[in-house]
Amino acid sequence: MTAADYPFLNTPLNLPTTDFQLTAESGKLTIFDALRKKFLILTPEEWVRQHIIYYLIAFKQYPKSLFALEKGLEYNRLKKRFDILVLDRAGQPFLLVECKAPEVKLSQKVVEQVCMYNKTIQAQYMAISNGMQHICLQFDTGSGAYKQIREFPAF
Repeated sequence: MTAADYPFLNTPLNLPTTDFQLTAESGKLTIFDALRKKFLILTPEEWVRQHIIYYLIAFKQYPKSLFALEKGLEYNRLKKRFDILVLDRAGQPFLLVECKAPEVKLSQKVVEQVCMYNKTIQAQYMAISNGMQHICLQFDTGSGAYKQIREFPAF
């Protein structure tokens, strides 16, 4: 296990950072997920997910107890898995976030992926992020369409 195996760790993300707990287990680098209270294999996508979670909790004051991470959902009889879902205080879907590795370009295809998931979840806000670029959307009930917003929504 060398630094060359984890080049994304040297890619500065467009998110605040913290001292994430990293450790080696069975020849793989792992990161401690404070919400799930366990170490997870560190992938580029997990690196972005942990930064987003930290940002939403530490800077946007999202309550830790309202996060759901990597849960399954069914869409058109296909089993899918979302990255981050934050519920509002009434327990309703508030923000759905799809995380991509830093080298993945945020394309129309990625936006369509999170929109497909949200047809089932029906969160008011959606976001996609590769850690360097973030696209945030809000559902406009008047038009029935999503409009882009400047930043992650305030909780």
